[in-house]
Amino acid sequence: MAGTDMHQLPCDYHVTATAEAGSNVVLKAEDVPQLVTAASVEAGGPGNQWCPEMLLIAAVMDGLVVGFSAIARTSEFEWNTVSCRAVGTLDRVDKLNRFTTFEIALTLRIPEGADTEKANRLVQKAHRACPIANSLNAETRLEIEIVEE
Repeated sequence: MAGTDMHQLPCDYHVTATAEAGSNVVLKAEDVPQLVTAASVEAGGPGNQWCPEMLLIAAVMDGLVVGFSAIARTSEFEWNTVSCRAVGTLDRVDKLNRFTTFEIALTLRIPEGADTEKANRLVQKAHRACPIANSLNAETRLEIEIVEE
């Protein structure tokens, strides 16, 4: 998506990953900064780089926040800040390692006197519409806190 224009679906996203033996992975996509990753500590990695597991959890949260921002803009809903914390649980299921749950705690700060019920509905709508979470088998649990300030 460029700017506020929605592309027709389907749309393709192109990313490359390269690594040399014994080095980190470099992720690249056109017109964005590269991202360096490594294996998680649990998989023998150094622990000082983003790992694929963290990237997946970040993508779930980012999809929710970006989606909320777009929905709030379209709905002309004023808000101050949104922040998330998430835990993704990796487990062994049917002899495969996979994420089984994503637990997201979202805090939305809105101007005093704003419609808290509408705020909650817009966050729920963004949660249901998130293409990242919708593409995964794991259950996504969302806890919402709305704070007037």
